[in-house]
Amino acid sequence: MPITLKLYAFLSDYLPAEARRSNAVALDVPDETTVAALIASRALPPRLVHLVLLNGQFVPPQERGALTLTAGDVLAIWPPIAGG
Repeated sequence: MPITLKLYAFLSDYLPAEARRSNAVALDVPDETTVAALIASRALPPRLVHLVLLNGQFVPPQERGALTLTAGDVLAIWPPIAGG
């Protein structure tokens, strides 16, 4: 099923080179794929997966293993960001 994965800041390094400018890549994932499974399949370091939004809604860490994706979903992920 088709979904869109968006990775921001230095996590965009985990996208294919041609997708880094837009920070997004279209993916075809199996039905019943969870948010956590998708994160693991992209080899994203867990300590760098901080803010996760599914269709603009925050997904707490404890819900990522049970929340399944559906066709057309947009999953956006940001690393921890420091600054002032």
